[in-house]
Amino acid sequence: MLGFYSAATLRAVSKPTPHPAPPRLARALVWMRRDLRTDDHAALHHALKAARQVWCVFVFDRDILDPLPRADRRVEFIRDSLVGVDAELRALAVSHGVEGAGLIVLHGWPKQAIPELAARLQVQAVYASHDDEPAAQARDAQVRGRLAEAGVMLHTVKDHVVFERSEVLTMSGGAFSVFTPYKNAWLKRCEPYFLSAWPVAKHAGALAPKPENEPGVPTLEDIGFQRTNLHQLRLPSGPAGAEELLTDFLERIDRYGETRDFPAVKGPSYLSTHLRFGTVSVRRLARLAMDRKQASPPAAPDAPRGGADVWLSELIWRDFYHQVLHHHPRVVQQAFKPEYDRIRWEHGKHADDLFAAWCEGRTGYPLVDAAMLQLAQTGYMHNRLRMVVASFLTKDLGLDWRRGEAWFALHLNDFDLAANNGGWQWAASSGCDAQPYFRIFNPVNQSEKFDPQGRFIKRYLPQLAALPDKLIHAPWLARPVDLLAANIELGKHYPLPVVDHAVAREKTLARYAVVKG
Repeated sequence: MLGFYSAATLRAVSKPTPHPAPPRLARALVWMRRDLRTDDHAALHHALKAARQVWCVFVFDRDILDPLPRADRRVEFIRDSLVGVDAELRALAVSHGVEGAGLIVLHGWPKQAIPELAARLQVQAVYASHDDEPAAQARDAQVRGRLAEAGVMLHTVKDHVVFERSEVLTMSGGAFSVFTPYKNAWLKRCEPYFLSAWPVAKHAGALAPKPENEPGVPTLEDIGFQRTNLHQLRLPSGPAGAEELLTDFLERIDRYGETRDFPAVKGPSYLSTHLRFGTVSVRRLARLAMDRKQASPPAAPDAPRGGADVWLSELIWRDFYHQVLHHHPRVVQQAFKPEYDRIRWEHGKHADDLFAAWCEGRTGYPLVDAAMLQLAQTGYMHNRLRMVVASFLTKDLGLDWRRGEAWFALHLNDFDLAANNGGWQWAASSGCDAQPYFRIFNPVNQSEKFDPQGRFIKRYLPQLAALPDKLIHAPWLARPVDLLAANIELGKHYPLPVVDHAVAREKTLARYAVVKG
């Protein structure tokens, strides 16, 4: 091919020439979803760089909201977080001399609301963050199609995880199905670039005043919801709330590895809801964990891992489950390991009664019941307890993991499809890198190990508080004199166990035998 050109021509074409900057768009719209902040916001950064005028919108999606109970902590958390986002947008705009900016908030169906707003604002592009949940993918396809009909582009970018989709693959180019090699590949790939923040503030001069006829942040009542007990729980909302919790956690992160499994101890970061709704950047959290890990002095080979190292692993688990969902969307309804769909779960009225007892904290196993009551009263459940109650549902009660997954989806403040599905399939042994099916948590042993003084149990089951510490984990084993002294009548003040763990374990091993081979 080179023979077609003269030497002079070759010198001319090989000389580097500056590329002209792409023409800036006149107007763009940022559609916020699970990225409710302005700091280190990828979509907002790209929009501000690309357009002379930029607006931001959030849509209370009626496809998601309409089936929910009218008192839902997550809806309240989102609404209150939007107040913080609106304030941040106003402050950023004012810092560049732009008055009247703010968040547009709509209540409706995105497939209609986003194209209609784009037309009213006369934007040439809409920017948003990726969302790999199957329902979100279908929604985005509808929005993209309607925008395209009007000549408007929908650009989506990575924001919710550090590495997504196919960014971390096996040597053969496939998706990982085991966590530890995934983590090793994640760490090997994680150069500082991937944890660096997207600068927003210096480009905020492109933020445009919000049109007077476009609505701002509504009240809960405006969208048909009512207040919950969210403000009595220690879960501050919005970017400011995330900052408050992060500041507190960084003071005790070095003890995270030692304290995270004990539900009566202040061990976790309590940032999971903020990660779910993007009121804090996961890049920032991973960067802080990595910096703290690298700054720690080398530990002895047999020493426990540092708290920052353990916490970073938890953030990597989050990425892992999101890449599983992307590559295997069938896990939403089916077992990751297909042979586990052959299991015959308990069904019928007796199974329904067992499920009701589990949901309502009436199983007769105090740690399980206290955990389920914590979920009902606060929308939160400690991670160790999520494993305990999930194992109990599937391997003590013999109930389909999908029933428990759906219950968590309805009640968890931090519900995230990828993590919730991954956790439930891990407990049921049907998932990606799950525990072996013959590993069955003993709820009494778990209680004795992780709540030895029964402090967590007493918080949610005060009727058992007078029992000695050694008896509170299995009240049915207490002597009549001990029950009398504690003023407890089993079956009246607290239920007898709905199953015998030893018997249930044998039934589970027989039930799971269908997956052998």
